[in-house]
Amino acid sequence: MAKAGDWIPSPLSDETKLVHAGVSPDKETGAILTPIHQSTTFVQESIDKYMGKGYSYSRTTNPTVKVLEAKISSLEGAAGTTCFATGMAATVTVMSAFLEQGDHCVLTNCSYGGTNRVARMQFMRYGIDFSFVDFRDLAAVKAAITPKTKLIFSETPANPTLTLTDLAALSAIAKAAGVLHVCDATFGTPLMLKPIELGCDMSLHSTTKYFDGHNMTVGGCVSCATAELDDRLHFVQNMHGNIMTPHTAFLTLQSCKTMAVRCKQQAANAMAVATFLEGHAKVETVRYPGLASFPQKALADKQHNDGFHGGMLWFEVKGGSAAGRKLMDTTPRPWSLCENLGAVESIITCPSVMTHANMLPEDRLKVGITDGFIRISCGIEDAKDLITALKTSLDAL
Repeated sequence: MAKAGDWIPSPLSDETKLVHAGVSPDKETGAILTPIHQSTTFVQESIDKYMGKGYSYSRTTNPTVKVLEAKISSLEGAAGTTCFATGMAATVTVMSAFLEQGDHCVLTNCSYGGTNRVARMQFMRYGIDFSFVDFRDLAAVKAAITPKTKLIFSETPANPTLTLTDLAALSAIAKAAGVLHVCDATFGTPLMLKPIELGCDMSLHSTTKYFDGHNMTVGGCVSCATAELDDRLHFVQNMHGNIMTPHTAFLTLQSCKTMAVRCKQQAANAMAVATFLEGHAKVETVRYPGLASFPQKALADKQHNDGFHGGMLWFEVKGGSAAGRKLMDTTPRPWSLCENLGAVESIITCPSVMTHANMLPEDRLKVGITDGFIRISCGIEDAKDLITALKTSLDAL
């Protein structure tokens, strides 16, 4: 007979995992929340029993952070997860762990600007070669693979254009070539897609975005399909020291409990806003995977779980870049003009000035990021208020 504290035997949903996975009541007090283990070091019983309890120094591992890693592993269907100080720390550690001088990486030509920047301005200086390829064209990706290729780095949906990569097909290409495949799925969240289930070796997120969801913390994570990959990442992280703090892990453990509730509202708002924009006379282009007009609609419907297409969209207005910049400068609250995404607050971002400023201008234009490109991250406000604010600025153009 079941008793209090026992779990139901059936598999748990993502909504339940977001609240409970990895977490247990404190053994001494029964506290329902994981404590913040704000300690640099952990006392050892003896030299012979060093690390007997699993901890020695928080740069190597910390009990609070470990609980968050277990939760994310459960969500991702992963053998293990490593949490980092930032999303970029996660990206840099992946590249550091699996690339060395003389190696080659095939990287999507449309990624978060920081990923593009660190590849060009940091790792290429170390003698590592990168090919920047349109990942919508899998034949081009396959053609870019060489005997020196060690890593394929995808991002779907891509920041900020929302172009999609067929992860199952790309993972099959990577496996046939003996190349590791990591996917940055920050825009998607595990609610939209689980890269490891689609064949990827690693799934990367900036936890700053939807895991946090409240503009409180910065962080990152990488989930791995095998324990060997996870061990390698932990080892390199320990050398670099780019760890997530216990306090950040604690806050993320609390905020991610509401991810499913938040993301459903954000996706509903995104669909409402995108539909409004598509019908406005002054809008030139709008892209959102939920719209029938989305160029990769068939892939979106196949790859995204349960028709969930996320809270991100983008658009351009008639009148070119000057009109787009004017709209961003004049859209009233509840919209906020700033960086970041995935939070409960709705955000307008100008990628050419903010998130993708360090991409080469010609590379930005090649993937469609003009100076008037408007990136939208829908929050959880009332959609009517968001639309009213956008209509105000659009009508004034």
